[in-house]
Amino acid sequence: MGSARHAETPATTPATPTKPTTPPPRREVWLAAWPVTAVFILSNTATPLYVLWRDELGFSSGMLTVVFACYIVGLLAALLVAGVVSDRVGRKPVLLPALALAVVASALFATAGSIAALAIARLLSGVAVGSIVSAGMAAVADVAGPDRKRLAALLASTAMVLGAGLGPLLAGILSETLPGPTVTVFLVEIVLLALAVVVVLRMPLRRAAGPARGSRRPGAWVRVPSVPRPNRGHLLLGVVVFAPGITSTSFVLSLGPSLLADLLGTSSRVVAGATAFVMFTAATAVQFAVRRLKVGAILAAGAASTALAMGALALAVQLSATPLLALAAVLAGAGQGMGQLGGLTLIGAHVPAARLAEANAALNVGGYLPAGLLPVAAGYLSDAVGLSAGTTVFSAVVAVAALAGGGVVLARRRTAL
Repeated sequence: MGSARHAETPATTPATPTKPTTPPPRREVWLAAWPVTAVFILSNTATPLYVLWRDELGFSSGMLTVVFACYIVGLLAALLVAGVVSDRVGRKPVLLPALALAVVASALFATAGSIAALAIARLLSGVAVGSIVSAGMAAVADVAGPDRKRLAALLASTAMVLGAGLGPLLAGILSETLPGPTVTVFLVEIVLLALAVVVVLRMPLRRAAGPARGSRRPGAWVRVPSVPRPNRGHLLLGVVVFAPGITSTSFVLSLGPSLLADLLGTSSRVVAGATAFVMFTAATAVQFAVRRLKVGAILAAGAASTALAMGALALAVQLSATPLLALAAVLAGAGQGMGQLGGLTLIGAHVPAARLAEANAALNVGGYLPAGLLPVAAGYLSDAVGLSAGTTVFSAVVAVAALAGGGVVLARRRTAL
């Protein structure tokens, strides 16, 4: 990496990188996205293994979604502080502890013998992911530089969804083919995280800029993340599409294996992992396919895709049709992918670099709040009225939210895009 590498030192001011004389090679930008991928592999690795833990430990669909929601709690807690700390102190002081927590979470998953252990592992993995979506995505933008903002948004977003898809696929395959079905995949993940640590240590991040003369003191370190007032419209447009999209994929991740096992008669962990992988492969591929479109068109298409996904999901459980469930997963992944790409693109293009990590955190708070609450509600509703009825109600709620978000995008496309 040669002369492009500088030591990142702590500071109490926003971590705005100074403009380099020559931009780093494109491979550095791609490599900077690897820590995002590595941590997001962990985020969904447990998905196809829940059936094993459910049989071994004995818990209901409602409790399953509570364990899943522990991840959301940890993630949201991290988002309250990680973005602010990253912008003020630097990316590496946030990224390295996040990777360490991910290693601890992997070890807990590998040795879990109780629901409490699973819940703690999910909580810690959520903290790691919350830190990564704040500091990791901002680090990709820092390495890319001001002339590659759309590339940075694309790589950060696709790194997230690619990792989210690889985790359950690896878990499904390794748990069916190797000894230790709930152990081996987490040992592999620890190795991948160790490689991510090496990447972060070598990442060509520049020293934090000094404070502007006469600037005001920054606000609280722990706070609900936000963006400057002129950028609130940009954040809103991202949230109203990203939130329904990631809520739909969260439902497939948390209760998808139960749907496959209980309604469709499929208990294969490879099938469960492959379903999640296909969903996030669609989220990855669609972002490359639409990357040259206007942001408004990307967001509108994302909202429509999520609404269609929920229609396909409702039909899948009513008709016990595996192909419709697969279609729902693909459409849900595409909806999340486009909402995420559109939101990150708006933030990267308009939010000042000194608030970039906090802006990323704000987008994810807006998305993950409903992604944590609605699947839990659907899980307990399913325990009360049946999985089919609970899924149908959930699908209707998310579809309405997606259509409303698309309406907001169309209404504001001339003023905020």
